Amino acid sequence: CNLTGLWKNDLGSKMRVLKVSNDGTFSGEYHTAVSNAKNPIQPSPLIGSQHLDEDGQCTFGFTVNWKKFSDSTAVFVGQCFNGDDGKEVLHTSWLLREKVDSERDDWKATR
Repeated sequence: CNLTGLWKNDLGSKMRVLKVSNDGTFSGEYHTAVSNAKNPIQPSPLIGSQHLDEDGQCTFGFTVNWKKFSDSTAVFVGQCFNGDDGKEVLHTSWLLREKVDSERDDWKATR
């Protein structure tokens, strides 16, 4: 699986991976289509790592810092699959950490 390029999810969010290095590290930009932030959505930097496998169905993870419009950070983990139609498809899970005002509110900070 080659993560380099533009990826789009079912909700319309877009991820652009600039280049995957020989050791599997990569960077790029994520433009979410959904947000609870009060500020307008803006593309945000991402940095990640890909486990390079010979079978091409690699695992990967990346962090997105929404610093341009929100006080939150998200982490994504996933795997690339060769779909039935021959196209590469990514399946991911994510956690979003929002800033809270106190340790007492920590319970509601992660989605």
